[in-house]
Order: sequence, then structure tokens, then C-alpha cells
Amino acid sequence: MTLTDPAALGFDAGRLDRIETLLHERYVSRGKLPCADVLVARDGQPVYRATMGHARADGTPAAPDTIYRIASMTKPLTSIAVMMLVEEGLIALEDPVTKVIPEFAGLGVYTGGGGEAPFMPPRAAHAMRLVDLLTHMSGLTYGIQNRTNVDAAYRKGRLDGHASLPGNDHFIAELAKLPLEFAPATGWNYSVSTDVLGVIVARLSGMSLGEFFQTRIFDPLGMSDTGFHCPPGKLHRLADAWTYIPGKAPELLDKAETSNLARAPRFESGGGGLLSTLADYHRFAAALANGGGIDGVRLVSPKTLALMASNFLPGGADLTQMSSSLFSEANNAGTGFGLGFGVTIDPARALVPGSVGEFFWGGIFSTAFFVDPVEKVHMVFMTQLYPSSAYPIRRQLKTLIYSALTDSRA
Repeated sequence: MTLTDPAALGFDAGRLDRIETLLHERYVSRGKLPCADVLVARDGQPVYRATMGHARADGTPAAPDTIYRIASMTKPLTSIAVMMLVEEGLIALEDPVTKVIPEFAGLGVYTGGGGEAPFMPPRAAHAMRLVDLLTHMSGLTYGIQNRTNVDAAYRKGRLDGHASLPGNDHFIAELAKLPLEFAPATGWNYSVSTDVLGVIVARLSGMSLGEFFQTRIFDPLGMSDTGFHCPPGKLHRLADAWTYIPGKAPELLDKAETSNLARAPRFESGGGGLLSTLADYHRFAAALANGGGIDGVRLVSPKTLALMASNFLPGGADLTQMSSSLFSEANNAGTGFGLGFGVTIDPARALVPGSVGEFFWGGIFSTAFFVDPVEKVHMVFMTQLYPSSAYPIRRQLKTLIYSALTDSRA
């Protein structure tokens, strides 16, 4: 990867160097993070990159081509895939989900039961729409919320997009048996909504989600190391994954050499199943930073992307007012939610520099990215520590990146 002179694109190189200092001194050298790989770009051109630490417990160093579990950073890719089909007229945001997922026709809202008792008959609710899935306002949930009897049923059924699920039809059939947390469009809850969107992409396109990604996004953008499993010839590049233990050294969670990620999954999780490299995800982020396309490859139009990066929470609310989640990838204050992205609606409330309309997301292994369409800046960050709430790295990185930006276009 060739780096452009930071000064030529409005960055102070000395201030950018603070990023490596922070990551190394505060996290990697202290054993808090196993590794770190961060890229900053403007106008699609990388101006800064720092790679450090160990990709594996045996001391294998993190490399520019290390492959990472990007988990929920899969969601923006799935959301873009859906909007590509919307642009083709195959479905509309206002369409009921039952147009593609007829199994959801009987869904209703939780009224009682669960655990050792059967669920009570659900309360009828208006139809879930495609837009409700994209905004996480569908009424669905995640088992990892660990909050309600509905969450517990998701855990029992391994419905959080687990690779061992027998396939799309099984996933949908099991979801259809469970009540919603709330009526669609009346609340916000981080959920398997994007996994359902992955099924919609597959059913509408006639391809598996992985095939759609490969032919419509990965191949055109040159994302040669992104997919739902790690082929044998690339397994030596896959990083280990670690778990944060308060007050102790991280524990090995998933050893790359013996990981199930070496096998193709039975269920391709649109909400969290992909592996990727920093260079590959940079290509995707660069296309978004450029209005939805780059180097002659157009994913979505600038107007479609602008719609996706708008706040869809009712009345201009932020997630502190709407979210019922105990877990999400967004810092809630000053953050709205669009069609697959968290969206900055008030940097002053967020208490971090940025631009109104900036959009972003991250993964549970502490990976992250953001795109600032005002400054044409984007960042990609890779590491492998579960969960992402362990440290405030994302906020710190944003602070350092914007502190190095000397030529604002705002």
C-alpha cells in the first residue's frame, strides 16, 4: 500500500504519529491488545498506517495482510447490498418484509412467558417493513443482550447469526416462532435484523449472500481476502482472537490454526460473519467516502448513500432516547441511526470531534471504521479483542485523527 504525503491532503504528519504512540504505549506494549492495524485516508488515498503487535499467541507478528474477524462490520456491507437491490427496483424501503419473508406474517409483540414456560400469544402488530430492518427498529433482538426472555430464546436457538445454523430457511423459521420485543418502528434495539437482510439479499438475487458479495462487491472492488471463511491457503494469515478479562491478561478465545473459520459456514451471517483485511475494508470505505463508488466501480449512487447516512430515529432523536439495548456498537450521545450505519448528528453531544453526517460502525472484536463525507476522510482499525466495549479506542482514535487534520473543508 502506497501512502500519500499527509501534508498534501491537509494532515500534520507529526500529529498523525501520535496514533502509533497511543496504540503502542497504552495498549499493545501493555498486553491489553494483541495487535493493532490502523489506516487513515482522505479522498480515498491512504496518508497514514501503523501496524503493530502479534497476530498469534506464538508470536507471529501482525502483518499488512493479516486476516481479521470483522464481525458486525459485516453489517454495512449487507446494508449496501440491500440498497443495491432497492436501486434496481426489486424491493422498496416501505415494502413489508413479508414480500420476501412470508414466514413473518404472524409475528406479534411479546406479552409474557418464556424461560421454562411457553410464550403467551403475542399482541398483534403492524407489518415490519424493509426500512425497519435496516434501522434496527424491527422489534427483533440479539441473544447477547442478556436482558429478556426473548433474548434467552435467541440464545437457546443460537439465532445470533451462528455459523452452525442449518441455513437461511431454518434461521427464518425459528425467528418466526418467537415474539418481537416491540412493534416495528416504535423502538430501537441492536438485533439480528441485518442477518434477516442477508436472507432477503439471497432470496431476491437468487444467489447466496456470499456469492452476491463476491460478484457484486468484492471482485469489483478488488477485495480479494474478504469472505465467510478462511481458505486453507490463507489460514496462516488469520489472527487469533482474544477475550478481555478485567484486571488480567486477555485469554485466547479462538486459535487461528484450529478455528472453525477454516470451513465454509452452514449459515452466512449478514450481521457478523465476514473475515477481511485492513486493505480490503479500506477499499470498501474508500468507495463510501467517494459517494458510493471508486475507480469506475459504483455500488450505490451518492443520493442513496446520503439517504443511508441520514438519521431515521423519530423526531431527530439519538440512541440515548430510543435504544433499549444493553449492547451496541455505537456511543449513544449525539448518535442517530441510518440505513445500516451509526450517524453523528451532534458532535458536541458526542464529545468527540467530527462532522454532522459522519457514519460508522464496528465489530465485537474491537474493529472499527468511520467515513466523514464532509472532510472526505475515512479510517479503518483492526485488532482481535472481545468485546469491543473493553476500551475507548474508537473515541481516542477519532480524537487523534481530527487533531491532525489541518485543512478542514467544512
